Amino acid sequence: MTDKRPVVLDTRGTAWIDARGGFGVSDKQRKVGSVTYQDVGDDYFEQRGLKRHAGVWSLLALGVAAVISGDFFGWNLGLLSGGFGGLAIATVIITIMYIGLCYSISEMSPALPHTGGAYSFGRSAMGPWGGFITGLAENMEYVVTTAVVVVAIGFYMNAIFIELFNWDIPLQVWWLVGYAIFIGINIRGIEATMRFTVVICILSMLVLLFFFIAALTDFSVSHLTNIPPEAGNSKWLPFGASGIFKNLPFAIWFFLAIEELPLAAEEAHDPKRDIPKATMWGLGVLIFFGVGTLILNTGVSSGAAGIGDTGEPLFQGFIDIFGSGTGAALLALAAVIGLVASFHTIIFAAGRNIFSLSRAGYFPKWLSRTHGTRKTPYVALLVTGVVGYGLAWWINESAGTNVGAALLTMAVFGAVISYFMQMLSFILLRRKMPDIERPYRSPVGVAGAAVAGIIALVALVSLYLDPTYRPGVVGTAIWFLLGIVYFAIAGRHRLVLSPEEEFALTAGEHGDTQKEDVGAMHVSEMKDGS
Repeated sequence: MTDKRPVVLDTRGTAWIDARGGFGVSDKQRKVGSVTYQDVGDDYFEQRGLKRHAGVWSLLALGVAAVISGDFFGWNLGLLSGGFGGLAIATVIITIMYIGLCYSISEMSPALPHTGGAYSFGRSAMGPWGGFITGLAENMEYVVTTAVVVVAIGFYMNAIFIELFNWDIPLQVWWLVGYAIFIGINIRGIEATMRFTVVICILSMLVLLFFFIAALTDFSVSHLTNIPPEAGNSKWLPFGASGIFKNLPFAIWFFLAIEELPLAAEEAHDPKRDIPKATMWGLGVLIFFGVGTLILNTGVSSGAAGIGDTGEPLFQGFIDIFGSGTGAALLALAAVIGLVASFHTIIFAAGRNIFSLSRAGYFPKWLSRTHGTRKTPYVALLVTGVVGYGLAWWINESAGTNVGAALLTMAVFGAVISYFMQMLSFILLRRKMPDIERPYRSPVGVAGAAVAGIIALVALVSLYLDPTYRPGVVGTAIWFLLGIVYFAIAGRHRLVLSPEEEFALTAGEHGDTQKEDVGAMHVSEMKDGS
């Protein structure tokens, strides 16, 4: 029977509430501002355990592999919007953004070493609403990105099988096979995931290095500018300055997902030391391969016009260099390795993002259950596959041959919102929690974060400039708003004291998973006004 003693609210709106949601006294729930925390059973976190395995080299491979498909597909679609010059300038701008972003998350991640990553940063800096919005944006980025990459795998594999066997296999079959294989590897365990990641990352870089060397034999500066300019424009900027802004989303594809490394914090042996190293080393590797791909793949004989009009730019590059036939098809099959690398690792990221938001109660809690012995978030991984496959199918039916580009802009929508929120979090955390342990400090500081945040906002606006892809972006915005509505109605009343929440509520006193057990804090221990 509920205790009927009077409820005392402090000036910050904290009150006890009973298990049925009415005001009263309870040791199971507590209201803090506009959200409610629930105690969970002793087995809750046991059913949501992760296993530490990754070292610095595994993390480096994870970061590079997550992005490297951007050198095999996606970036080239911007050539027809802005020409080589427009895409090159956009790439410089976006590189500046990622430098600021990566330095900032390299500081925040070891200071807040939780699987939540971006959500964790937003939660500590801006409260539950800020954490949810940041986490939801990142969730959209990764789930949609798996669909982008599996579509690219389908394009490559279909083109290869037509070339080798004259078999035209439906793209949907390739998507299903891709999700089944790589979700399976991720469910198998963190050890299998990381071993495969290291191998596939090395192979992907070798494929690109081989292509760079081969492309030198077919390269010409004139190929870079073979798109006829519109009246009054130059061959370097055939569509004028507007082409630069339209190309920001495609330039992002050279780097998108390097920021996933904080999601591995609770599965890394030493996240405070290794995640900053892996993030910044990985960014350097990606800048090298991105610049090489932009120049050398565009510079083959198909040029900007031909490379910009294909779903398989590296395959087209091999055909230009070696001619069509079995040899080029086999080389393109090697190119699929890069797509597989990103597909595999972004499935990892999407699963951990869903896991962390669900474990804390922002998403339905059943999504965060992990495998009893393998300690992998198998439910979150399976849901990633179902949603990603459904998105690819839906966009393919509505966008046809533009499916890859439409999905790409949808993924970038979530990414740039997440980037802006993370940069805002960095600035606020410097002010709100100046005394928390920061094993690594960003050399570009608040200024670097501010510049990165501004560029992210400009990139968000640029998504609406191309009417071809605008419907997908608008649809993604609606999805984003519906997620916020869900949190307002239901999610905010079901929060759990996960490590991310403990850290935020205690200003870093609790919630470090390297120092104490997950779920060590209970609502009865919360101070008034926490």
